[in-house]
Amino acid sequence: MFLEIVTPEAVILTSEVHSVTVPGINGEFQMLNNHAPIVSLLVNGNVKFKGGVVKIEDDFKDKFTKVDGEYVFAINSGTIEMKENKVIVLAD
Repeated sequence: MFLEIVTPEAVILTSEVHSVTVPGINGEFQMLNNHAPIVSLLVNGNVKFKGGVVKIEDDFKDKFTKVDGEYVFAINSGTIEMKENKVIVLAD
C-alpha cells in the first residue's frame, strides 16, 4: 500500500509500506494492504508504519524515529483517508 503524510509545511513522506497504525479518536487502529475504505479524525499521538524500503527525504528524516523496525511520526491532530490501497494522513 502507498502512504503519504502531508503537513502544513510540506509533503514529508511518500512511500510504499506494509502497515500503518494511527491514533484515531476512538483509539489506535491499524490498516494493512487492501483495507476497506475509511476516513477518520486523528488525535495527539504517533503515526507508525512499517515497510520494506521506506524512502524518507533527507530534509525530513529528523521528524521520524525508528523503533524495532517501525517508523514513528508524532502528530498533534489530523485526518486520515484510506482508499484504493492508498493512505493519506493530513497531520498537524
